[in-house]
Amino acid sequence: MASEKRQPGSAGTNNSSVPPEKKKRGVRVWMDGCFDMVHFGHANAVRQGKEFGDYLCVGVHSDAEVAKHKGPPVYSEEERYKMVRAIKWVDEVIEDAPYVTTLETLDEYDCDFCVHGDDITTTADGQDTYHLVKSAERYKECKRTAGVSTTDLVGRMLLMTKSHHQRDEQNIDSSQVGDISKISGAAANCPSSHSPWTGVSQFLTTSRKIIQFSSGRDPNPGDKIVYVAGAFDLFHVGHLDFLEKAAALGDFVIVGLHTDPVVNRYKGSNYPIMNLHERTLSVLACRFVSEVVIGAPYSVTKDLMEHFKVDIVCHGMTKISPDVDGTDPYAEPKSQGKFHMIDSKNDLTTAIIIERIIKHRLEYKTRNKKKEEKEMKIMQYLQEKEREKENAQA
Repeated sequence: MASEKRQPGSAGTNNSSVPPEKKKRGVRVWMDGCFDMVHFGHANAVRQGKEFGDYLCVGVHSDAEVAKHKGPPVYSEEERYKMVRAIKWVDEVIEDAPYVTTLETLDEYDCDFCVHGDDITTTADGQDTYHLVKSAERYKECKRTAGVSTTDLVGRMLLMTKSHHQRDEQNIDSSQVGDISKISGAAANCPSSHSPWTGVSQFLTTSRKIIQFSSGRDPNPGDKIVYVAGAFDLFHVGHLDFLEKAAALGDFVIVGLHTDPVVNRYKGSNYPIMNLHERTLSVLACRFVSEVVIGAPYSVTKDLMEHFKVDIVCHGMTKISPDVDGTDPYAEPKSQGKFHMIDSKNDLTTAIIIERIIKHRLEYKTRNKKKEEKEMKIMQYLQEKEREKENAQA
């Protein structure tokens, strides 16, 4: 992780520029963004931002600011504020943060510098949103998470194809390729390491990345273990409210994530939108989650409960589909008197989010086209930087 922390920014390369008196009170870091459809890419940026200091302030732009500079947001500002607060590396959320980061903003929140990913962010008129803090040498960079973006996720929902969780390019049939080219202009025969929606690299999970997201702790003796399971696709505020209530019932929350084929069986259509490894990181970034079981069995068995020493098994108010053999997947915890239904008071579902996208299909197709062009420029910019770095080392 240290190698990511030391990535140089446009100005300033380490914490040596922070005055000694401020080091005593801890280094305060500023990050900001739209954080629309908060995903593990956002969380990874926040994780890296926190590594630059001791206290992380995250500014989130309002709906009006997002609409002005990027197009209509999928999530409301209140949903985005709540989602960012739930990322476990965030210390404070600043609502309605200005789109252009100013020195006055950094000073108002007593932040030493601003951190952002090594990509290009501009206003509606093409201005670098960080030009002021860069000029003042109060700007640092972290690594952008390649292979995931809000643009890509919106594209998946617009298409609703299965290829987003199939690595083999041969699984994309000719009709899908036709739709893809209309929406994103991606090449028909793109390699499996590239997204057919944006043309940028797909996210490839590593054990190191999972370790970085994991809390890395075991339950303490006497802790009450809470187990929940599901798809947790497009991790959203409905999931968040459910997990917050589940966490209130115990001391250590374990989330079992079902595999892509299992989710497809009980969700139907072309779910899940995000593959298993993407969903794993999204859930691990939540401050209410202690551990994740990757590829958990659909039925909560006696062996599973004994292995993890589960005290209570929770489920939300959504429909529970039977297992392949027709049995109740929660029969065992029910027989032990350890099953609990949670009403999160939030009816948001992944299906509703998709409905939001489909309802405004033309707006999002236009937005995605602009974003795709921008992301391709970002990739070209990053490739040029890498070439310059290689030439300097030669």
